Amino acid sequence: MLAGLLTASHLLPLELVPAAVNRHAAAAGLTEVRIYLADLQEYVMRLLTGAGPDAGQGADGDEAELRIEGTVPGRVYQHGRVLPAAGSGPGGYRWWVPLLDGTERLGVLRVTTAADDARTHEDMELLASLTALIVASKSPLSDSHARLVRTGEMNVAAEMQWHLMPPRSYADGRVVISATMEPAYQVSGDAFDYAIAGPVVHLSIFDAMGHDTAAGLTAHLAMAAGRNHRRQGASLAETGEVIEGVLIEQFGQTRYVTGVLADLDTRTGEFTWVNRGHHPPVVIRGGRWTTLLHCPPAHPLGTGLGLRSTLCREQLEPGDRVVFYTDGITEARGPGDREFGLTRFVDFLIRHHTDGLSVPETLRRLVHAVLEHHGGRLQDDATVLFCEWLGPDTDALGPAAASVGVRH
Repeated sequence: MLAGLLTASHLLPLELVPAAVNRHAAAAGLTEVRIYLADLQEYVMRLLTGAGPDAGQGADGDEAELRIEGTVPGRVYQHGRVLPAAGSGPGGYRWWVPLLDGTERLGVLRVTTAADDARTHEDMELLASLTALIVASKSPLSDSHARLVRTGEMNVAAEMQWHLMPPRSYADGRVVISATMEPAYQVSGDAFDYAIAGPVVHLSIFDAMGHDTAAGLTAHLAMAAGRNHRRQGASLAETGEVIEGVLIEQFGQTRYVTGVLADLDTRTGEFTWVNRGHHPPVVIRGGRWTTLLHCPPAHPLGTGLGLRSTLCREQLEPGDRVVFYTDGITEARGPGDREFGLTRFVDFLIRHHTDGLSVPETLRRLVHAVLEHHGGRLQDDATVLFCEWLGPDTDALGPAAASVGVRH
């Protein structure tokens, strides 16, 4: 099954993936395989039929769309566990299987099997793993995929943002990283970035002035300049100065970006950062204790005010979560002009941390809570970036798996 599907995958467009998956899954006794992919805001999962631009239309009685909240396949998506599906009986068993590309949650598979034993479960999970890799490799070049996972019209700035961001989730034996941006279809001036360089994790978040395409261009320029000089070995402070120079060269001093640039040494847990006029990160420790990581801020990038950047340090403990955010999260206003607020934001993170939810699922619920508080419409971009340090043991795949809902 796996060898045949892997060989076939190299020349498959996304539209032919469902048929290929079903054809090769039959070799292992897995039938009626259906691929459901989560929408951009993680409210629903839509059926990938292979029917081209209208790939969300169901066939043979299959539901074209499944809600994530309050459904069995939704629980599989949220918690990363295989669960039985309706329709199981003497003639066969039906299952919902999480669809994960590494730690990035793509959706779920529905699979029918003749048996319910350990070998069958292993085969289902292996099929889901390979299917996720194939879907992830085909999606960036597929407009069919973009149409399937969008439930609204996207503006030009958001189109740029989503295609330049790194994946929303990443994990290894040392860290779990997850991020999200809202309003997903209208986001303009926010950006997040992360990368791995040996034992060091680079993290950054940016918030550009304005709420238009120009704000998106400013954020992208800042992020690209940061990546470029970080990859040349520049320090955090040097990277900030270079970003500022690039912005001033392009825009004069008419546009600016606030941000935090940070490094985490996964061998020791030493966290270092510079603050360029941005909100201080938050550390959550032990699921209950929090602190703001105060650091004397330099001026926002692009203003040219000449304030010196200060490199600050914090010693993390294994299990600590560092949280970066933009003001659209804490300043979102609901009925009666009430802000969501920093206290409610941190309380929400702690509460869901103690519930044992994965980092990506905590973020999904947080953003939905902020949107609900604001009546579904944000007046400012709202971005959150999580980084959990699991500890210095690079072989600690167990904790990493538990934190993101992946089973090894």
